[in-house]
Amino acid sequence: MADELEPANPETEATEAEEPIKRRKNGLYPGVSDELAENMKSGWADTELHGLEPIAQAAETAARRAALSARFPGERLVIPSGNLRTRSNDTEYPFRASVEYAYLTGNQTEDGVLVLEPVAGGHEATIYLLPRSDRENGEFWLSGQGELWVGRRHSLTESETLYGIPAADVRELTDRLREATGPVRVVRGYDAGVEAALTDKVTGERDEELRVFLSEARLVKDAFEIGELQKAVDSTVRGFEDVVRVLDKAEATSERYIEGTFFLRARVEGNDVGYGSICAAGPHVTTLHWVRNDGPVRAGDLLLLDAGVETHTYYTADVTRTLPVNGTYSAIQKKIYDAVYDSQEAGIAAVRPGGKYRDFHDAAQHVLAERLVEWGLVEGPVERVLELGLQRRWTLHGTGHMLGMDVHDCAAARVESYVDGTLEPGMVLTVEPGLYFQADDLSVPEEYRGIGVRIEDDILVTEDGNLNLSAGLPRRSDEVEVWMASLKG
Repeated sequence: MADELEPANPETEATEAEEPIKRRKNGLYPGVSDELAENMKSGWADTELHGLEPIAQAAETAARRAALSARFPGERLVIPSGNLRTRSNDTEYPFRASVEYAYLTGNQTEDGVLVLEPVAGGHEATIYLLPRSDRENGEFWLSGQGELWVGRRHSLTESETLYGIPAADVRELTDRLREATGPVRVVRGYDAGVEAALTDKVTGERDEELRVFLSEARLVKDAFEIGELQKAVDSTVRGFEDVVRVLDKAEATSERYIEGTFFLRARVEGNDVGYGSICAAGPHVTTLHWVRNDGPVRAGDLLLLDAGVETHTYYTADVTRTLPVNGTYSAIQKKIYDAVYDSQEAGIAAVRPGGKYRDFHDAAQHVLAERLVEWGLVEGPVERVLELGLQRRWTLHGTGHMLGMDVHDCAAARVESYVDGTLEPGMVLTVEPGLYFQADDLSVPEEYRGIGVRIEDDILVTEDGNLNLSAGLPRRSDEVEVWMASLKG
């Protein structure tokens, strides 16, 4: 990795961050002569892009901004994308814009800010962005975030075309915000500089109302979002197929081989994985969020693969299959797997418009409690088990969650709108029951210990029921075995 030009005096650098040539003249960039600095200013072709088309979701993001405007009339609304975060020393984590900002703009660049200024009849939106790197002052090659280091940015004119929003230089924004009058709300937690400029103008309570509204706005997906989620799921299905094809290589290495195999699919067809892939083999299947992925993969054990591809527009799948590494479930593995499958079938059947959000969880838990009583692992009747929550020793988690731009989407929504709410067409959620028998659980027969099963699918609520977006992956135990054999053969 190439090194940036090192300033001789970091303290002076901090006070002159926007003047790289001035810093060089003050002796802060050794080896950069006046002649080289002048040479770098000229001889560059005009690279302005012409003939650009608006992004695919431009109409949807405009409608979302209109809904936001209608909810908070007469108020200035500030939604930042966020800033780069240091990973180590002078390297940064890959940037991912805030969901609120990306949802309203479609833009994904760091340091961006969407501002809705109140005007008669609604709001006027402006997207504040970093413009192209300045060639005159040398920023494009002397700054670590200059275009010769990190790549070309869109010009403000190009951005206006792409996003359908007037664009301005974000470096002028904080002064404007400090001078702003009237009520203001900001989405907090992404841009400390923006928040500092609004310190005396905002309140935590009002800002939380903005965050909650934007979370609840995503509960029902529009047609573009549903298409992106299906795209994410389809890539995820192919990623699972990739993993099955290389299980022999994973046996020779570790769970990391599985993680890397799925990651390749995610990066080739999408933006990234939507969350840290859970590639749990052997006794690790009983750890709900096993993301170390450094354990062995052995024939005869189960592999619990919980993974999802994230599209270039940030929509993620979230799918889990529990697979026999050697392609065939043992008798006890199949017994437990089939119980979870029956539970998931009951949960999916309960997903329908007008139904309560909690219905699918209750239906799935009822089946699992029945099996636990039937197996003699807990004393019935089933109603007693459910009332006391005794099944939770082995079921552990909820049966699903909303899905979208966040893997656990709409997390800031009010309880009455989400967990205690009613399902509507356009909602997308996971149904993912599981049974987990820890390796050290002496309350169950030895043959159960170390076995965990989770089956998870992404379910769209439709006008007349539901649609399993991830139906392309087999679920029933016999179908899983046939599918694996076809891929490994």
